[in-house]
Amino acid sequence: MRYLFTSLFAACALSANAQTPPENPFFRPSPLPYHLPPFDRIKNSDFRPAFERGMAEQLAEADAIARSGEAPAFDNTILALERSGALLARVSKAFFNLNASNTDDEMQKIEEEVSPRLAAHQDAISLNPALFARIDELYTRRDKLGLDPESAQLLERYYRQFVRAGAKLPESGKAELKEINKKLSLFSTKFGQNLLKAAKSNAVVVDNIAELDGFSEQQKGAAAEAAKERGLAGKWVIALQNTTVQPALEQLKNRALRERIYRASVSRADGGDTDNTALVSLIAALRARQAALLGYPDYASYSLEDESAKTPRAVNEMLAMLARASLAKAKGEAADIQSLIDRQAKDAGEKPFAVQPWDWAFYAQQARKARYDFTEEEIKPYFELDRVLRDGVFFAAHELYGLSFKERADLPVYRPEVRVFEVFDADGSTIGLFLRDDFQRENKRGGAWMENLVDQSGLLDRKPVVINNLNIPKPPAGQPALMTFDEVVTMFHEFGHALHGLLSNVKYPLLSGTVVPPDFVEYPSQFNETWTRDTRVLANFAKDYRTGQPMPKALLDKLLSSLTCGQGYDTAEYVAAAIVDQAWHQIPASQVPPASGVLDFERAALEKAGMDYGPVPPRYHTQYFAHAFSGGYQAAYYAYIWSEVLARDTGKWFYSHGGISRANGDLFRAGILSRGRTAEPDELFRKFYGGPPETQPLLEYRGLVLSGR
Repeated sequence: MRYLFTSLFAACALSANAQTPPENPFFRPSPLPYHLPPFDRIKNSDFRPAFERGMAEQLAEADAIARSGEAPAFDNTILALERSGALLARVSKAFFNLNASNTDDEMQKIEEEVSPRLAAHQDAISLNPALFARIDELYTRRDKLGLDPESAQLLERYYRQFVRAGAKLPESGKAELKEINKKLSLFSTKFGQNLLKAAKSNAVVVDNIAELDGFSEQQKGAAAEAAKERGLAGKWVIALQNTTVQPALEQLKNRALRERIYRASVSRADGGDTDNTALVSLIAALRARQAALLGYPDYASYSLEDESAKTPRAVNEMLAMLARASLAKAKGEAADIQSLIDRQAKDAGEKPFAVQPWDWAFYAQQARKARYDFTEEEIKPYFELDRVLRDGVFFAAHELYGLSFKERADLPVYRPEVRVFEVFDADGSTIGLFLRDDFQRENKRGGAWMENLVDQSGLLDRKPVVINNLNIPKPPAGQPALMTFDEVVTMFHEFGHALHGLLSNVKYPLLSGTVVPPDFVEYPSQFNETWTRDTRVLANFAKDYRTGQPMPKALLDKLLSSLTCGQGYDTAEYVAAAIVDQAWHQIPASQVPPASGVLDFERAALEKAGMDYGPVPPRYHTQYFAHAFSGGYQAAYYAYIWSEVLARDTGKWFYSHGGISRANGDLFRAGILSRGRTAEPDELFRKFYGGPPETQPLLEYRGLVLSGR
């Protein structure tokens, strides 16, 4: 997140003569290569004074622009805003990354304090009438300013951001909007903090190792280590990922334990000290009111106007199409699983049972084994983390874009397991830094994500520093980190985001790298998953960690053949969650239910969409749906599948032009990865692809077939 605006409230909290300690590492640009944050010097006590000074400095900068006696010009208004807030950007980027990946109680307190102030900080500039008057005048004269295309786009983005932030509202509307933004910041912060606590408190403790039948020795060891960290020596702890269905359900033979894990997952943040249902109701109502103030019928209409999708109708139509296709295939998959359950029960002389959500993954992998003759445990030895990274992720980046990576052990990190790589272009010139934080921790939020620690900018002479965060279970000391194939895909996915940040080549920070709509930001990441199915790339990294021998061709062929297996389930659980997200954001405030009706509202939304299919729950239930209520993807969770349409079209384009090659990679780099938001996303895609997006490549990639086609 780039904090562009400032706050009168924050500034008033500072005395004009306030002195701050000179040793604060944020007060000056980092002296480290590429301005990497000096993690070895950063203390929690540095954050508050840095936020204070950063907001005050940007307030002075913004006021100077607004009060300038000079006539509005691009340089003295728009470029001046682009240069403002350097200190605030430094502390914000470091703090919010650390708070997500390595938090503690003090950082969470700081987050609670600073989040509403940053919301007010943004409002103070976006709702400053004198400042907006200058931007408005420039926008009105934009065709006469002689701007180059990138500068014209920058002016366009500033104007639209200010208008969408309420710059044209009357003073009464601005006052209400400020209060709404303050509350939303507080509530969304609390939602995320509740999730972190709920995931920890709902982790499943196992007393008898026999219950872990089906786990590998490495998994048992990791569970034992997790228990030791909690002071539970002699027990085993199964930590929760942030999705509804947990990875452990695929392997555990004990059905009672599988059900216990599933129920622990779906009951997160539903009641007790970490209850999020009241927060959901408050957040949804505030967003709906925010949209109404700005002249929109609902929050989705407001949000989507600035996305590639443009309208709720476009999103609803796409989700409805995918719902039909995915649910039809999921029901076919369910029939196969039920047949397997019935057959095994008959052979064992037991009573069969109807497949439940905690059964699906366990029997689906058996069905896959029966059909393709391999299991996840057979292929994991071929996916050792460091080899996947170096011989897979980095190899593909070299073949496509000419990039090379040198690990830097001399630069400070915030935890010993974090790794730093310097990135070089094909001509040997430096590009930036790439950090990795791969392993799961209790003080790290769930999921996987990429962040910019330093944005690329020609204007500010900054090269990018980006980080990928994953949540791979950390193996016991001395054992290799072996990955599931899904984790391999996730590593490639997040590195696609990293490439979008690293290969950015734009002038202005506001247009840099991944500062694009959610339904376009996922496009490069989804596309980079393509190479997990490319036989040349797979052959380079899928090697046994014990022997170095490549995965046998027969096993590799089975793996590739199986990749559309289970796509009905995978797509349906995703679409169900996207429908829930849209349902919450396509209603006016008067229709938002109270806390007691939150889960009923979700069920009704799924029933209306025809997605209330018991064995396939949504990937996220409302009360732990971080994307929608604390992660910045509100009314935008559909973005993954919208972007995947573009990604699969691009994969089709690549293979029709010879596949993985520098020539193709350079075209994609020049047309998409380097461009940020220097043009609108649909324009960038059409120019690269040669036409509008098509859905058929996505359906083929996922193995989905629409009825009647």
